[in-house]
Amino acid sequence: MALNIEDIIASVKEATVVELNDLVKAIEEEFGVTAAAPVAAAAAGAAAEEKTEFDVELTSAGSSKVKVIKVVRTVTGLGLKEAKEMVDNAPKVIKEAAAKAEAEEILAQLEEAGASAVIK
Repeated sequence: MALNIEDIIASVKEATVVELNDLVKAIEEEFGVTAAAPVAAAAAGAAAEEKTEFDVELTSAGSSKVKVIKVVRTVTGLGLKEAKEMVDNAPKVIKEAAAKAEAEEILAQLEEAGASAVIK
C-alpha cells in the first residue's frame, strides 16, 4: 500500500480539531511517541542559545575577606561600607546582566581573591 501524501494532507485540512486531536493520540499510542517532546526540546535549546546576560553571584567570601571586599568595590563601584555588607551577606549577586566575557572576568577576580562565586 503506497501512501498518497496529497490525500492525507487534504484529509487533515478537512478534519475538525477534535478529529485531529484523536489522530494525534492514536499515532502517539500506536508508535509510542509523544508530539510535545520535540517542541519542548527545541524551545529549550532556543532559549539556551539566546542567553546573553549573566549574573555573577558571590557564594562565599572565603578566608581573604578584605581582598574580596576590594574586588567587590572595584566591580560594583560601591563604597567600603556597602561592599563589606554585600560580602557579609553572601550569597549575593555582585553584578547583574553582565556580558559573558565580563562575567567570566569578575568570576576570575573573585576567585583570585579567595572567594567562591558562580555565574548564573
